[in-house]
Amino acid sequence: MISKKTWPTWSLLILLLLGAIPKAHAIPAFSRQTGLSCAACHVGAFGPQLTPLGREFKLKGYMLKSGGGFNPKISAQVLESFLHTQKDQATPPAPGFNTNNNWELQTVDMYLAGPISDHMGLFTLASYSQNGHTVGWDMTDLRYARTSQLGAHSAIWGISLNNAPTITDIYNTAPAWQYPYSSGDLAPGAPATPIIMDAFANASLGLTAYTQIDDKWYLEAGGYRTLSRSFLNKVNGDYIGRLYQTAPYLRLAYQTNLNAQSNMEVGGMYFSPQIQPMGVGAGTDDYKDYGVDANYQWSSSDFKHSITLQGLYVYEKQTLNNTFAEGAASNLHNHLNATNINASYWYENTYGATLAAIANDGSSDALLYGGSPNTEGGVAEISWVPFGKDTSWKQPYINLRLGLQYTFYTKFAGDKNSASDNNATYLYFQTIF
Repeated sequence: MISKKTWPTWSLLILLLLGAIPKAHAIPAFSRQTGLSCAACHVGAFGPQLTPLGREFKLKGYMLKSGGGFNPKISAQVLESFLHTQKDQATPPAPGFNTNNNWELQTVDMYLAGPISDHMGLFTLASYSQNGHTVGWDMTDLRYARTSQLGAHSAIWGISLNNAPTITDIYNTAPAWQYPYSSGDLAPGAPATPIIMDAFANASLGLTAYTQIDDKWYLEAGGYRTLSRSFLNKVNGDYIGRLYQTAPYLRLAYQTNLNAQSNMEVGGMYFSPQIQPMGVGAGTDDYKDYGVDANYQWSSSDFKHSITLQGLYVYEKQTLNNTFAEGAASNLHNHLNATNINASYWYENTYGATLAAIANDGSSDALLYGGSPNTEGGVAEISWVPFGKDTSWKQPYINLRLGLQYTFYTKFAGDKNSASDNNATYLYFQTIF
């Protein structure tokens, strides 16, 4: 988020039409639309982990509904959190907060989601954050989708207008949806990650075409452009610079049902932007991101137990023509690696536990990163979701999640000795209705 802005009416209207989705959740708007509980489409009954039905629902453009025509629903969400770091941070993480032990109204969100027509659907959000006191723009997904049959082969295909690479993905391994699904925005973070991970999340607009063939092969291709600085200033988006040309995005994945109780996916992704940082200077910074991912889901025959295993590895090659020439990078050529592996268990989609290992490493660059980007650690989390099932109280009008998350580091920005100073305990409460 950037500094607080005064929003004209047209900016709010644009945001409501285009939308913004941080890590998406099982919103009651979709539950009311489909007549299904949150647990039908989401592992853990809250999201964003998708079940096979949830993946199909997204692929088909959020279209499953009762009745026809324009039928989007409204939902709202409040996320309150508390963050404690093992050692006080050197300075407050944001204006208005302490160096430690911060309560935060992290987001207040308003969703508009569902079918626009028989073949088009949307998922939109406007959100307020106490950090900066801003209404923020993060992501959007507006889809046109159809199904086709060619001989013995079936296909779901569509087009998506969205504003972040990988937001269209149906697997929770891709960067836009990867674990952790909720995290403290006031906590210390890795000094560097590949550009596909988050740099374009609220700074671009893309058009992609996708298809899933025979419920197995998923293919997607498209391109992204950055939005103007003046527009992003009005909607509190991040301006990362000007793209020299449309940045290509490619995705390929294969999924299969191993048996009636389990399924798996393996895939890859590619993203290659050429950016003129802040829109000034000679030449561009050129990035090539290559990712591989895998996802495994299992549930017991009575659906009381479920296990999910996920993994993502991204390799990034950098040629920093602009940043190096401007004296803001020590190296012309850098590389970064990012790894995220996690496993979760849920009992009756109510009680959950997750363990994750996270590592980011690459070239040392004193000017760009302040030294080494190498950061390694993990996350342990327990969650409680009392609602979101067929027989839940006030189904399908309310859901909530209470979580306790601990992030620990064995190395932070290349330092092993004081890495644990950045360990963080994060308590959060999400209610959505």
